[in-house]
Amino acid sequence: MDFILIAVIVLGTIGLVAALVLYVCSKKFAVYEDPRIAGVNELLPGANCGGCGFAGCGGMADALVKGADAGSLEGLTCPVGGADVMGKVADLLGMAIANGEPQVAVVRCQGSCEFRPKVAEYGGLRTCAVMHACGACETGCGFGCLGCGDCVAACQFDAIRINPETGLAEVDEEKCVACGACVKACPRHIVELRKKGPKGRRIYVSCVNRDKGAVSMKACKVSCIGCSKCEKECAFGAITVEGNLSYIDPQKCRLCRKCEKACPTHAIVAVNFPAPKPQPEAPANTEKPAASAVAEPQAQAAAPASAATTTNEEGKETNA
Repeated sequence: MDFILIAVIVLGTIGLVAALVLYVCSKKFAVYEDPRIAGVNELLPGANCGGCGFAGCGGMADALVKGADAGSLEGLTCPVGGADVMGKVADLLGMAIANGEPQVAVVRCQGSCEFRPKVAEYGGLRTCAVMHACGACETGCGFGCLGCGDCVAACQFDAIRINPETGLAEVDEEKCVACGACVKACPRHIVELRKKGPKGRRIYVSCVNRDKGAVSMKACKVSCIGCSKCEKECAFGAITVEGNLSYIDPQKCRLCRKCEKACPTHAIVAVNFPAPKPQPEAPANTEKPAASAVAEPQAQAAAPASAATTTNEEGKETNA
């Protein structure tokens, strides 16, 4: 009986000392977490897509609170939640936040089978990353869309798909939240986040081919050839040509569409613009001009007068 009592006392003493040690350690090494972080995290959509540049919504919440303490939330935005969520976060943190322009993902390639014929047959693992590592793969263009769907697998919002007819990736702008997951998934950097534009209207160069003109045209009939005609046509300095490829700056572009008309290969794409109005045909001009209408009666009146007079041998006019 004494042995049982001693064992209980010893175990109780050990438990009490361990609890005391744990209490002291918890106080000494406690990590303080700002309660605002939990509040901000609840406001965020919880998609954990990484489009904000952080590992998840928890990291974004921590960055927002630290930004508020520093006095600025510039550069911090949630692409999924958009302006509504960021407005609520700003109210919670007592900060003002500038409304960023909405963005959407665009696929800068229109080289379907019609314009970019196959020159080889690929029989390996069908992922964009693996095919890109093998080189140009099935077509002569080493820059165009591979159509294996790595971007589709990366998108959590079902906003991108592979068109079975063209073999190209297409973005549903109504579902796209501009998280940037497809941009990171594309090994050829074809997918780009661009300003959505007023009424969804935007203009961009739908090509990333940096080969010289003759080489790029041989691989794809709608590729950019770096001719600089669009750059010369733009009056706003929105177009630059570097490495045989033109690029339209969405911040400078005024959507005038002059560059689209100037492009000889139709590599510039205009989205969501209204169809041009048909030009009325000019009516056929069946009536004679007024000057000729007046001159004709005068000529007819002068004809009988000249016919009614003849000239004799001595140069005098006599009546016929």
